[in-house]
Amino acid sequence: MKTKTSITLSPDLLVELDLLAGPGTSRSAFIERVLRTYLHERQREAADARDLQLLNRHAEPLNAEAADVREYQAPWPDE
Repeated sequence: MKTKTSITLSPDLLVELDLLAGPGTSRSAFIERVLRTYLHERQREAADARDLQLLNRHAEPLNAEAADVREYQAPWPDE
């Protein structure tokens, strides 16, 4: 179930919204899609920041392990 709401937009923004939404797409549907995309992107950015923080916190042992693994790799053939 959706809730009806009202927002106020600048005339230039409304013109841009109508152009981007195109014919056959309501303003409400377009704004909802854009807002969902924005919120999803914010969640993804927050998850990426948490992942980066975790990797940075454990960077030294992870790098040491990677260096150790490289010692056992076969060399690349000459090209």
